[in-house]
Amino acid sequence: MNINELTLGEIKEISKLVGCDTTDNSAWDIGKQYFIRTVTFSYVGKLIKVTKNELVLDKVSWIADSGRFQPALSEGVEKQSSAEIELFPKPVIIGRGAIIDAVEYVPALPEKQK
Repeated sequence: MNINELTLGEIKEISKLVGCDTTDNSAWDIGKQYFIRTVTFSYVGKLIKVTKNELVLDKVSWIADSGRFQPALSEGVEKQSSAEIELFPKPVIIGRGAIIDAVEYVPALPEKQK
C-alpha cells in the first residue's frame, strides 16, 4: 500500500481503527454553561474543553443540594433557599464515566458560597 495514494475515506477509516477519529459527534458545546449530575453530586460551570474521557469546566461550583430541581435550573441554584454551593477556585476536570445527565444552565453561574 502506498500511503500517498490513500483516499480521504480510507484515511478516516484508519484513523478510527487507531483511535484518532476526528469526527465530532459530541452533544457538548464549548463555551456553554451546564448543570451536570454525577453519580455523587452535581456541578455547574462553563465548559471549556471536551476530551474522550473528561470534561473541563471553568467558574465551577459543586452543588451539594440544588433545592427543587426545576426552579434551580430556571431561576438559578443560588436563589433556592435550601441550596448548598461550594465554589472551586480553578477549573475542574470531571470524568465522563461519572456523569448521569446534564442540561444547559442558563442562569448566571453562582459567585458565592451558600
